[in-house]
Amino acid sequence: MFCNKNAEKNIEMPFYWLYFCSMKILFIANRVPYPPYRGDKLKIYNLAKQLHAHNTLHLITIAENKNELDYSKDLEPFFNKIDIVLLPSWKSKLNVLAAIFSKLPFQVAYFRSIKFKRLLETIDISQYDAVHVQHLRMSMYALPYISNKMVLDLPDAFSLYWKRRAEQSNSFFIKTFNSIEAKRLEQFEKKILPKFSINLVCNHQDQRYLKENTGANIEILQNGVDIETFTPNFENRIAHRILFTGNMDYAPNVDGVIYFVQEIFPLITSKHPNAQFIIAGQRPVEKVKALAQHNIEVTGFIPNLADEYNKASVVVAPLRFGAGTQNKVLEAMACAVPVVCTDIGFEGLEVKNGQGIWSFTDKQLFANQVITLLEEAELNQNAGKEGNKHVTQHFSWLGISKKLINYFNKQ
Repeated sequence: MFCNKNAEKNIEMPFYWLYFCSMKILFIANRVPYPPYRGDKLKIYNLAKQLHAHNTLHLITIAENKNELDYSKDLEPFFNKIDIVLLPSWKSKLNVLAAIFSKLPFQVAYFRSIKFKRLLETIDISQYDAVHVQHLRMSMYALPYISNKMVLDLPDAFSLYWKRRAEQSNSFFIKTFNSIEAKRLEQFEKKILPKFSINLVCNHQDQRYLKENTGANIEILQNGVDIETFTPNFENRIAHRILFTGNMDYAPNVDGVIYFVQEIFPLITSKHPNAQFIIAGQRPVEKVKALAQHNIEVTGFIPNLADEYNKASVVVAPLRFGAGTQNKVLEAMACAVPVVCTDIGFEGLEVKNGQGIWSFTDKQLFANQVITLLEEAELNQNAGKEGNKHVTQHFSWLGISKKLINYFNKQ
């Protein structure tokens, strides 16, 4: 590494510091970070995009199918070396079955791979200035090589996420499974997190939860947004168009849109019968497809989400469980579209209610705020601009990358 680590421990260093220090960084990622259409893929992709020009980056990761092996060519502009191990989904499912009578969380068991373990054994960790371990799922691979140069980057407090899933489950079987997984994850977090000198989460609620439950050192590294891609275009706005985005096979998103359609949207259409609800996201499950009707559209995959955001009058995030900071909220705010969400979508934004985004758990209050934003054009546009300003200042990937480098240098 070509910089003075002792001189660079101030986390308030200016952005240009990134260009005066070259590091050799190993990324251990749980998914191939391409295409960047989901949270865990987005983060690694955008961190690498910011860091690659002045650092040497090595990626080792897991592919769930053979098609993902071809994404190496799309990642080569950002990584100096890429190693991808194929772990077919059928093997992952066998891993889960084998873990039934153990104490290992199913989420961790799903990503067990002898090939990946052997690959890591061939890598000389001591040759790297820093190691970024993504997700609790990959922590098991890092443990034999644990050192101060390693940072465990958690998208959220995973046990908290599964607790919330259990609370929202109606089926006895699903509630029981989710509760068992939440307990396993809680014990796993207590065992693993204290072994890392720095663990990262994206909001203060998850930070407090994990500190109290594990006693580990938990720091903040927010999710970011590509402010060059997600930019405002007020000319494309369509009146009374309400948008939800996200991967539509992801349980919190599926639950969220069903809840919105059944409980909140009718309250809105009683005032505005011409309101349209757009559900935009890849891999919609049958329960989501079944929601489509004359004023509800299920689009499937959208290649350019920025265009879709800029058509919307309001973006909604009616999530009832989950954890972390929602990318859909950051992207909407970057496009200067006002957002109405539950407390799940509000976490980690460090804004007050009304600063480009409103948070309500009560369905009537949620609907009322959407109605107000559909009716009051000046409020709508001013709120969108305020949200854009906040996200641009605090959630750019350049700023997030700078914070990560500083965490490496605090070790």
